[in-house]
Amino acid sequence: MRNNTMKRKMLDGGTTLGPFVGWPAPALVELMGWAGFDFVVIDCEHGIMDYETAENMIRAAELSGTTPIVRIGMNDQQHIQRYLEGGAQGVMIPLINNGEQGRAVVDAVKYPPVGKRGGFSGRSAMFGIQDQAEYVKQANEETFVCLQIETPESIENADEIIAVEGADCIFMGPGDLSLNMGYPGQITHPEVVDAIETLVKKTHDAGKISGTLGVTVEQAQFWHERGVQWIVSGASRFLLAEARAYLEGTRSAGIK
Repeated sequence: MRNNTMKRKMLDGGTTLGPFVGWPAPALVELMGWAGFDFVVIDCEHGIMDYETAENMIRAAELSGTTPIVRIGMNDQQHIQRYLEGGAQGVMIPLINNGEQGRAVVDAVKYPPVGKRGGFSGRSAMFGIQDQAEYVKQANEETFVCLQIETPESIENADEIIAVEGADCIFMGPGDLSLNMGYPGQITHPEVVDAIETLVKKTHDAGKISGTLGVTVEQAQFWHERGVQWIVSGASRFLLAEARAYLEGTRSAGIK
């Protein structure tokens, strides 16, 4: 199994940056890796990727030296472990509303005695070439577990979610938080920011990594200054911003 450079960097006190990739496009994942991002989140919650496409996107991340994390919409062991067998070095699970749901994620990701993941030698274990005992130990150490808080229920149960043993990171999802708080799309609304700041502090007090969106340089810097180590943006936003800037520039130059 490959070493998780993203996780290692954060354990050493660093901050990591990476985009969501929600399109079934291995080349886009590879491009984000060559651009220098610490990780990519292959978004299988909202994206339309199937298992095979996700595996090829994971390969593209490996090729360009970035850490492949998969966001998975279903908190189900048989579903989660298929992405891990495909080589994902971590998972991000949305809509975690209580500690029990958070513990189910850890059980699905980690092998006994830490969790309940079933044994199988997929590509993450070099298709059985790596010694199984060595692989199980390494997988339990290297695989990244991120639980997402984004609903009123999850805020109410935040303490028990944050306390889940085996979870590395608690991600505060401002998109759904803003929606559920009555400010759809306003991820920088003061009430949304205040809620995330409170959760970030609780996460740090528990000795865990916090994560949230930083879709602009200013947002990334704001959360970095508050100790957030896992900052996620969006590949589609980068492409759209550059496309718009190019068109605005050329139109302004008289190319019409």
